[in-house]
Amino acid sequence: MEILQILVLAIVQGVTEFLPISSSGHLVLVPLLTGWPDQGLMLDVATHVGSLLAVIAYFRTDLIEILQGVFKIGTETEVKEARLLFRHLVIASVPAILAGGALFYILQTDMRSLLMIASTTLIFGVLLGISDKFCKDKKTVSGMSNWDALVIGLFQILALLPGTSRSGVTMTAARFCGVDRKGAARFSMLLSIPVILGAGVVLTFDLLKAENVDLGLDALITGVVSFGVAYLVIGLLMNWIGRIGFMPFVIYRVVLACGLFGFYLLT
Repeated sequence: MEILQILVLAIVQGVTEFLPISSSGHLVLVPLLTGWPDQGLMLDVATHVGSLLAVIAYFRTDLIEILQGVFKIGTETEVKEARLLFRHLVIASVPAILAGGALFYILQTDMRSLLMIASTTLIFGVLLGISDKFCKDKKTVSGMSNWDALVIGLFQILALLPGTSRSGVTMTAARFCGVDRKGAARFSMLLSIPVILGAGVVLTFDLLKAENVDLGLDALITGVVSFGVAYLVIGLLMNWIGRIGFMPFVIYRVVLACGLFGFYLLT
């Protein structure tokens, strides 16, 4: 692949992975709209691994606190809150992991179409807007129940559809459960770790089987660039989301969906 294509794909992934606008949808759109050959699942996973390392680096303090809670290190209150967060992350991860094992390849190969992406971009963008406008802030992440975690996990299954946005659909579910905006974003990003890790492990085996050195180098460059961009985007989102809300992303998704429908009808 040309270096320009690699850089574009990495930047697109880094920007869109944690914003509620669908990274997979944008990664599929790049070859569709530019005429470049589809980057395939191997480079998809390279960009996701870069994003995974970025979220781990940014939320390293939270992850350390969770580990301390699991091993009962700290005050009683700290341990209780950390273990509660860990339990909720586990509960929310199980549905997508189980569904992903059965549906990942089918949905990623047979449904990466322009019409599918346009439809999911619009539908889940509108749902995000409804949840953010009409659901009040009733709780923080520490106030979530097991039921809230399960609801968010079930919503996350829908992210297997390209264009849905894993971060967007989990933030939507969290807002429907009454979690405040910053808490919804924080839980969504922490929840991305096991899901992206699972997908990365599966596709890494395929990459190793391919034994393609050039592809491996392309993947390395893609992952490094994706890491840097994603880390910056996470910081900006966490600093701004409490003030700007989700409506700018909703508007972007609606406008993008309309453009995609128009492009689909004209081609």
